[in-house]
Amino acid sequence: MLLFSIRKKNIFFIVLSIILVLSCKNDNHKFTNQLINESSPYLLQHAHNPVNWYPWNVKYLEKAKKEKKLVLLSIGYASCHWCHVMEKETFENEEIANFMNQHFINIKVDREEHPNVDKTYLTAVQVMTGNGGWPLNCVLLPNGQPVWGGTYFNKEEWLTSLKNIHEIYTENPKNTDDFAKQLTKDLISLQNISTNNDSLKFTPKKINDLVLNWNQKLDTVNGGFLSEKQFPRPNSYQFLLRYAYQTKNKKLLHFVFKTLNKIALGGLNDHLEGGFARYTVDNKWQIPHFEKMLYDNAQLVSLFSYAYQISKNKLYKETVINTLNFIENEFYNNGLYFSSLNADSFNKTNELEEGAYYTWDRKDLESLFKEKDYSLFNDYFGIDSVKTVEGKHALVKLYNDSVFVKKHQLNLDSFKKKVNSWKSILLNERKKRKKPELDNKILTSWNALLLQAFTDAYKVFGNEKFKTKAIESAIALKNNAISENWEVYRSINVKKKKIKGYLEDYAQLIHSYISLYQITLDEKWLTYSNKLSEFTLDNFLRKDQNVFNYTSKNDVSLISKNIDIEDIVIPSSNSVMNKNLFYLGHYYSNNSYLNLSKKILHNLMPKIEKHPHIYSNWLDNYLNYSSPFYEVAICGENAFLRSRELQNNYIPNYLLSGSTKKSNLPLLENRFINKKTFIYVCVNKACKLPTEDVNKAISLIK
Repeated sequence: MLLFSIRKKNIFFIVLSIILVLSCKNDNHKFTNQLINESSPYLLQHAHNPVNWYPWNVKYLEKAKKEKKLVLLSIGYASCHWCHVMEKETFENEEIANFMNQHFINIKVDREEHPNVDKTYLTAVQVMTGNGGWPLNCVLLPNGQPVWGGTYFNKEEWLTSLKNIHEIYTENPKNTDDFAKQLTKDLISLQNISTNNDSLKFTPKKINDLVLNWNQKLDTVNGGFLSEKQFPRPNSYQFLLRYAYQTKNKKLLHFVFKTLNKIALGGLNDHLEGGFARYTVDNKWQIPHFEKMLYDNAQLVSLFSYAYQISKNKLYKETVINTLNFIENEFYNNGLYFSSLNADSFNKTNELEEGAYYTWDRKDLESLFKEKDYSLFNDYFGIDSVKTVEGKHALVKLYNDSVFVKKHQLNLDSFKKKVNSWKSILLNERKKRKKPELDNKILTSWNALLLQAFTDAYKVFGNEKFKTKAIESAIALKNNAISENWEVYRSINVKKKKIKGYLEDYAQLIHSYISLYQITLDEKWLTYSNKLSEFTLDNFLRKDQNVFNYTSKNDVSLISKNIDIEDIVIPSSNSVMNKNLFYLGHYYSNNSYLNLSKKILHNLMPKIEKHPHIYSNWLDNYLNYSSPFYEVAICGENAFLRSRELQNNYIPNYLLSGSTKKSNLPLLENRFINKKTFIYVCVNKACKLPTEDVNKAISLIK
């Protein structure tokens, strides 16, 4: 993790015989922490450190060059527990701050505001050490090239490491430069996508083989992936859900439902106020790491909506409603939504503690319920069965309600009333606690994910409230995140300057507007998607490799242009754009879009074949090419009603267009007939006879 990782690469080997003890006087350096002028809650948390922090700006690299200093880049986010720990014990230490101020230009970055900076140096640290995470700390040359890095350090490790690095750089600048150049060269090579010279062909057999490979990563006992921790990874399970359904793979479908039950019933879910934590620190989905992120919750709404559509499991519907209620109660801001809630909150002794707002002392629980009730409560929420969180209990359901009442021979309706009374008691107690701090950044891509969630929930449940929220959110994004020339902003804050958008922001926004068109049949959202795609193609496409850069060609380049291709926590921006080109290619009969989508997917196949489990969204689009994909057009005065009837069904391999009047959209052109509502089902540019019967149309697809 420290200097020794450099030695492993046999590029930069220096024997340290003596560590120089450098004395720093507290009054030598003027306090110039400039984070107080920022809007990011994470940066403001560090605004009163004695460290002379600067916000991210390439001009501070120039400052380092003029002063002949190394750059110390420290990256985190507001809801990160270990970021807070390092801030308190390390960055508030006067001795450490004085050393940092004397020998480094110190830059603090909110990874959610500047994901490109984060992706660049996270990769660098992973290459150097084999590990990555947050807080992320990296030492750079003034030209931005990395020379050393790691994650969390206690104050002794941190000071010792910085002294070592400063000594090495001072005494051996050429060796430092040589190492940085070689590492940068390695990082650039990782960003290259080679042309795939195999024949361009997408087959069911190929994707079957890839999923078979993926199966080796699945935890069939606990659900989820084989890992010490469990992340929800909604996109992975949404693909597996679709694949299992389309291929009638009952075993895989059962696995997905098992995983979703664990997610909904386990400690990841807040059973009192709704909303999901980011991950669990165990592999059984029981012990949460308590920060709640907008992007997780939005994607889980989409996942559980479609899982309900297939299974009709009431647990999934309840989960969707509770999660959307949580988002509305905690994150809503005039049609847009804030980013996250902190993992830490104040405990009984008024000290910040991870999970203090959410966890319970056993004695307190015993005092809140009568003896008979407590025994039942204890079993229902796994108080004695689940490992504690630092001696306290998170609420975990080991069984769903129907199983639990059978176990205890209870009446289901009466028991549900009892559970509601328990929750009411606990909520009243929780209200006495101070809530975790809110990260009030408004990020375009995360809001687009929520817009997608509203549209997915509406498609499945038909609740007009979800449609209303989707339209409100879409309008707010159009007014606040998109300029007149279709440039998108990353972070939307009316009081502060806006940050230019990354490919992630464009891709997710385009995708959600396409989905909004499908529930409103309002062509302006499709037009907006196409305009944004044209801007993206002009400003992000790397034509020599047929792939999109993460940053615009007009943005200042770091050590390399990032290419975001892995579908892990959030679908990669390239995979989302790949789908966007596929959908818009069909909507506008645009062969250049379709051909580019095919080329990009084809070129990615060698990487996908090696690690299919981190390319789920690419595989989802592969399904669109390897099995029949349908265009469905509904024209006539009852187009809205017919579209709703169609969307009540889980049909993942079609796109919908529709209009209650004449339209010039290629899929609708010359198909409108007064006082009739016809449904046209087409595949591979061949159309079936139009029908007025939705069930007939569904049979033509299935």
